[in-house]
Amino acid sequence: MRRLLKNPAGLLGTVIIALMVLLAIVAPLIWEEAATRMNPEAISQGASASHPLGTDALGRDLLARTLVATRLTLGLAFLATLIGTVSGILLGTLPQILPRRAGRAVIAAVDLLVAFPALLLAMFTAVVAGLGAQGAVLGIGVALAPAFARLTHTMTATVAGSDYIAAARMLRVPRHRILTRHVLPNIAEPLILNTAQAMGSALLGLSAMSFLGMGVQAPAYDWGRLLNEAFGHVYVTPSVVVAPALAVSLAGLGFMLLGDTFAKAAAHSREAAGEPVAPVVAPARDEPVPDAVLEVRDLAVAFPGGVTPVRQVSLTVHEGEIVGLVGESGSGKSMTAAAIGQIVPYPGLTGSARMRLGGVDLDGLTDAERRKLLGSSLAMVFQDPTSSLNPALRVGGQLAEVATLHGGATRTEARARAVERLDRVRIKHPDDVAKRYPHELSGGMRQRAVIAMGLMNTPRLIIADEPTTALDVTVQREVLRVLREAVDATQAGALFISHDIAVVSELCDRIAVMYAGRIVEELPADALHLARHPYTRALVGSLPDMDTDRSGPLATIPGRQPAPADVADGCAFADRCTFTTARCAVRPELLTRTDTHSVACWEVR
Repeated sequence: MRRLLKNPAGLLGTVIIALMVLLAIVAPLIWEEAATRMNPEAISQGASASHPLGTDALGRDLLARTLVATRLTLGLAFLATLIGTVSGILLGTLPQILPRRAGRAVIAAVDLLVAFPALLLAMFTAVVAGLGAQGAVLGIGVALAPAFARLTHTMTATVAGSDYIAAARMLRVPRHRILTRHVLPNIAEPLILNTAQAMGSALLGLSAMSFLGMGVQAPAYDWGRLLNEAFGHVYVTPSVVVAPALAVSLAGLGFMLLGDTFAKAAAHSREAAGEPVAPVVAPARDEPVPDAVLEVRDLAVAFPGGVTPVRQVSLTVHEGEIVGLVGESGSGKSMTAAAIGQIVPYPGLTGSARMRLGGVDLDGLTDAERRKLLGSSLAMVFQDPTSSLNPALRVGGQLAEVATLHGGATRTEARARAVERLDRVRIKHPDDVAKRYPHELSGGMRQRAVIAMGLMNTPRLIIADEPTTALDVTVQREVLRVLREAVDATQAGALFISHDIAVVSELCDRIAVMYAGRIVEELPADALHLARHPYTRALVGSLPDMDTDRSGPLATIPGRQPAPADVADGCAFADRCTFTTARCAVRPELLTRTDTHSVACWEVR
């Protein structure tokens, strides 16, 4: 509600609808007599002191009649919306209950009704049902139903493919129960949001029907009926159409604004309450590392509600070096990458003591300068390559777009470079692959194509966020080799993020271990056996090898990592650690043991 009222469009829509509802309640009590009093001496008059917006053919005050008509107009619109919503939802869910052939017939009928003009469908229904308010309401309800049926069917089909629906079917849960308990509650939000806009459509449709003489009949009147009665005098006294026309426009606008605002707010409806507050970080006092590709000091990411998934993270990546960032799921690895790439999702905010890319301070740049630098100097490779590749465009065109937008290359140069980059990442027949769509490539080829996309402008830094998690072992090794070769060929730095410490130790030069949003240990990859932090040792110990005793259970780390909003002031690993002492109630800082090894633990000091 706070977000709704802070949005200008949402606030305007709320105020309009609130005033309309208030008028619907009080207007008949206050102005009913003025609206029905006939005055033969003031027939069809224009605006005057006693009748601000004129009178009708019987001398009745048009402003009072417009205000009183608010109740009937809104009431009929509500009934039409209710009919359209309920019937549309029932029609859209029928294919999930009926046998397959019957369900297809229902879908075909819905498609046919959607293709039919809504107003013509409403008019046809009203003629069949009989002219008057009842027929108009039924007609508009029928006209609204196909759109709701299409939306319901689409959303239901999406949810029906979920694992929990499959589990319910395996348990032989009846279809109607699956629909009411598992499907409808999960699609209720978009249906409710569309109801507000449907209310506005119903109001406009009913007014149009009454204006055409097919809706409310005398002596009853709504806004459309008032427009119908006043239209014959519009050229003589134009003011007679002002009140009902303005009322229809304002009410329709109010419902449309409200529905649109609800739809935009729905994307953030599950976010933590409160306003986003940027983390406070003191400026760095030490001198920048002169030859670092990436230098981050005290990076923090905060979300409303006290959620801080990243806390005082410091990283340095040099040219030709691959630094591994490893930790359990939820430790803050991906959020750290997003903060470096300036793509932290709303409403998260970042702060850092220093963030330099290629020797340039990102905090000192304008938004345009920052986008230009990141577009040309940073490449990001995500876990799912399909999220980076547009399924509607050919692979070569998508790679070429990077060079034309950020590198200033011509279209011919960009396409030639795209083929060359695909060849560099060991894709066979790169010219043929460049002409294909993403769905025509295997998972490993798509991932290598994304790496090639990142290399289009020779970046200074490559961030690979679990790029091999969804691949099998053979393809995983190929992608890792491609990444290593790309770094060696371009002398770019790379930040490789993974939860698999075995993969990280094989590929990377240095490893930073992350837990509960902080770096708890940093050491060379070939010195992983010398790790000192209990969490790092537990990760290494949980890896099975050829000497592991297969008769016993696999080694695990007891307990689980705290949620970002529940991290205590002391050592976050204390609850899972076998070396916990009273000193662990105070959080240990990351201290340097040697030139290449840092650890944050009281036990090793």
